[in-house]
Amino acid sequence: MVEAVQDAGVVVTGAGGGIGAALARRFAAAGARVVVNDLDAGKAKAVAEEIGGTAVPGDASAVVRDARDALGGTVDVYCANAGVAFEAAGAGEPLDEKSWAVSWDVNVMAHVRAAHELLPGWLERGAGRFVSTVSAAGLLTMIGAPSYSVTKHGAYAFAEWLSLTYRHRGLKVHAICPQGVRTDMLDATGSAGELVLQSTAIEPEAVAEALFRGIEEDRFLILPHPEVAEYYQARAADPGRWLSGMNHIQRKWEEAR
Repeated sequence: MVEAVQDAGVVVTGAGGGIGAALARRFAAAGARVVVNDLDAGKAKAVAEEIGGTAVPGDASAVVRDARDALGGTVDVYCANAGVAFEAAGAGEPLDEKSWAVSWDVNVMAHVRAAHELLPGWLERGAGRFVSTVSAAGLLTMIGAPSYSVTKHGAYAFAEWLSLTYRHRGLKVHAICPQGVRTDMLDATGSAGELVLQSTAIEPEAVAEALFRGIEEDRFLILPHPEVAEYYQARAADPGRWLSGMNHIQRKWEEAR
């Protein structure tokens, strides 16, 4: 597995903290050359200096060309990790359209744009690795987070499409789908996250280790919380029963609020 990333050119978006920073540190520890991307230039620089990488701050949707230049012309691994989440103002209340637009742009279209830039080179070489930080919300749906749930479903579907379309041409794709992870984003989920995610939340480093196990085993779906597989199977086997259970949690949340 170390050979798969040794001296590889790796880009991690949203790497100024949380899961992204953990991924950047883990790749660097494995001998990769890492570009650290984040909207916050100061945070990107701090992580890059810590790991001996290169900071390329800015919008994750437009980082590929500058990151490629920083890596000497080739990106071997791209980690589409940057994401945003918005909690509804009230239980059952809709989000404003601006929040939806930002969610689509960051959680889905940034992945699409990166793949558009990277695929020609990867397909020509017959090798490339695309890592999508999705979330269990992309498999199961999260109460109180409509735009996050919907766009993370989209991110997961795009990762699936990349894998089924290009795996025979050398592209390896991994979709990371954790539940709660102790990051600023978890804190931003508010009371819904506290109810559903806090009790089983894990550290960002555990997510990075799960990805590396998945790389070693050549697995598409990475589940840092293994129980998510059972929830996903239950959802598929009996959607009505699953929705009733989730609605029970929704009502519990509404009562608490």
